[in-house]
Amino acid sequence: MPFVIASPCIGEKAAECVETCPVDCIQEGDDMYYIDPDSCIDCGACEAVCPVEAIYSDEDVPEEEKEFIQKNAVFFK
Repeated sequence: MPFVIASPCIGEKAAECVETCPVDCIQEGDDMYYIDPDSCIDCGACEAVCPVEAIYSDEDVPEEEKEFIQKNAVFFK
């Protein structure tokens, strides 16, 4: 999974990431957005525009946000 959206997105859902994604891999959930790990091309465009800094490379997700790696993956199952 190249990029992960974490807790700062909950309730925020600013959508700059959706508008910027060149492959439309970001989808809206009930409380936040999610990145489809199978569609993401690892370009980083979404991370650069997120106003709440909720998007991380999967290798850079802070320890306290690691649960969102699984939460993002499960959303697309």
